[in-house]
Amino acid sequence: MRKPTTNRPATILLTALAPVSWGTTYAVTTEFLPADRPLFTGMMRALPAGLVLLGLARVLPRGVWWGKAAVLGALNIGAFFPLLFLSAYRLPGGMAAVVGSVGPLIVLGLSAALLGQRPTARSVLTGLVAAFGVSLVVLKTAGALDAVGALAALAATASMSAGTVLTKRWGRPEGVGPLALTAWQLTAGGLLIAPLALLVEGAPPALDGRAVGGYLYLALANTAVAYWLWFRGIGRLTATQVTFLGPLSPLTAAVVGWAALGQTLTPVQLAGMVLAFGATVVGQLGVRRPARSAFGSGGREHGEVSADLRFLLARR
Repeated sequence: MRKPTTNRPATILLTALAPVSWGTTYAVTTEFLPADRPLFTGMMRALPAGLVLLGLARVLPRGVWWGKAAVLGALNIGAFFPLLFLSAYRLPGGMAAVVGSVGPLIVLGLSAALLGQRPTARSVLTGLVAAFGVSLVVLKTAGALDAVGALAALAATASMSAGTVLTKRWGRPEGVGPLALTAWQLTAGGLLIAPLALLVEGAPPALDGRAVGGYLYLALANTAVAYWLWFRGIGRLTATQVTFLGPLSPLTAAVVGWAALGQTLTPVQLAGMVLAFGATVVGQLGVRRPARSAFGSGGREHGEVSADLRFLLARR
């Protein structure tokens, strides 16, 4: 793996385009795509991007990795994308994005249960502060809050959290790069969503020019290109630098919702966002480089696996 560097302004700017792009997902969904089609939308974002990346990587899973890729694809894509889009259809973008701040707290619990890693007092405290910040955002608008949308956002976060812990446990096969691992998951998740979309939502909807443009943006720029930029940045920047870029996604969603969609946030909600984002950032500062992984395959180290996990956690 290429040694990370700390003074790469161009790389930082290019990597930052990934979370900024993910922060526009909610606005694109509500303004450009057919209404009430979370399964179809999830499939259209995942499957074309997965096939494009699979064609570029030209590597297929082998042995037990067929099953592992299917499980990771189901958690990180097959369940996550439809739930994400369901919440996007029913919640303001900034609110839907900030619910994802509870992800680190869920990951702490799953890591303790599945990996035997005791959470530190600092990580638990920052996780609780993040969850409290989320509660300020959500509970302030309880009277107008869509319960289904909020539950979908929380379920999406839980699914992604489970996928990140399993990714940490399994690592990736010897000689397989992050591009191929992402391609496997996107393709597997898209293939999982496709029959469910047909069964639950029926035939694909008629698409006008706006919808076609929206789906092309999601599949290519928002997914295939953005994920490639993120992985490229992980290989060239330090873990701390990459971590600091994560909050750009929900921040972008909130700014787009305010500037382009006329959405408003109360002072209490803004304070909750500051708490949630600040706690998430503080919880990732000063992380020491871990020792060699007991779980990662192919002689990979926790540092490499953790880089992949930061990609998965920041993905929105």
